[in-house]
Amino acid sequence: MDLSNSFEVARPIDEAWAALTDVARVAPCLPGAHLQEVEDGEYRGVVKVRLGRITTEFAGAATITEQNATDYKIVVNGQGLDARGEGNAEAVVTAKLEPINDTTTRVLVDTDLTLSGRVAQLGRGVIPDVSTNLMDQFAE
Repeated sequence: MDLSNSFEVARPIDEAWAALTDVARVAPCLPGAHLQEVEDGEYRGVVKVRLGRITTEFAGAATITEQNATDYKIVVNGQGLDARGEGNAEAVVTAKLEPINDTTTRVLVDTDLTLSGRVAQLGRGVIPDVSTNLMDQFAE
């Protein structure tokens, strides 16, 4: 499933880039996410998400596979297993920053998300809305 979101931050592009690429700083901004450890470039933690009638918690890891400060682009690959063993998630998240003006930056986020198991069956219809809501909360 492909998801596209965008938001604006009231910061110059270099400040927004520094914040976005500081995983320890930015992870708590995602509702339900808790970074637990970092080892050899792998970020491990949990993400708790409500998908329609169910709430699920994924434990997993993410790695930065591309980080280009010249183009203001970062790509993160992540995967997680539902805590109850009822499904898994894999995502490739690409974020690209664009200056709007000297004090405002637009962040474009494209996610290639794959869900399997019960989570995919029950949550598929609400995922785009959940994605938009999470991104709005993240931007705040």
